Amino acid sequence: MTPHDLFAQAVGIVAMTFNILSYQQKKASRVITFQFFGSVLFALNYLLMGAPIGMCMNIVGIMRATVYMNREKLRADHIGWLILFISLYVTSYILSFTVLGMEFTPFNALIELLPVIGMTATTISFRMQNAATIRKFGFIGSPCWLTYNAVHFAIGGMICEIFSLCSIVIGLIRYDLKPRKKA
Repeated sequence: MTPHDLFAQAVGIVAMTFNILSYQQKKASRVITFQFFGSVLFALNYLLMGAPIGMCMNIVGIMRATVYMNREKLRADHIGWLILFISLYVTSYILSFTVLGMEFTPFNALIELLPVIGMTATTISFRMQNAATIRKFGFIGSPCWLTYNAVHFAIGGMICEIFSLCSIVIGLIRYDLKPRKKA
């Protein structure tokens, strides 16, 4: 591995830390804040690794997190935001095969679609103001990203999704499945 590759993988590992910790946050706003920082670092990670759709998805993820961190001010619950973000995911998918130079093969078409599915699931979950719902939608996004990261050998991304899946389960047990105390 070259120093460039090591640096790219290190950035991915730091990004992974933010995403894993996001699912341990009790409030939805904190989940999204941690996801914001993870997206910034993962965008850089995928840029350095030459994985254009991963980079594009995380750039849109930065914008998405910014909108949902400012939920009231930007009226984040407006359906227009959801439509905009999903449109940007689809546009990024198309651009990866046209402008960004990804070779179009049936395998690549499927693999590069996985982050689009994952980001769409996460975006839908961000519209909810409930951390439990965000965690449940993580069960859609994480397997998609895990597969994508395995194909692109993004070590931080693979570890992130494995730990994210574990973290989601722990968060579900800690906050969502335990009996509530009566007042």
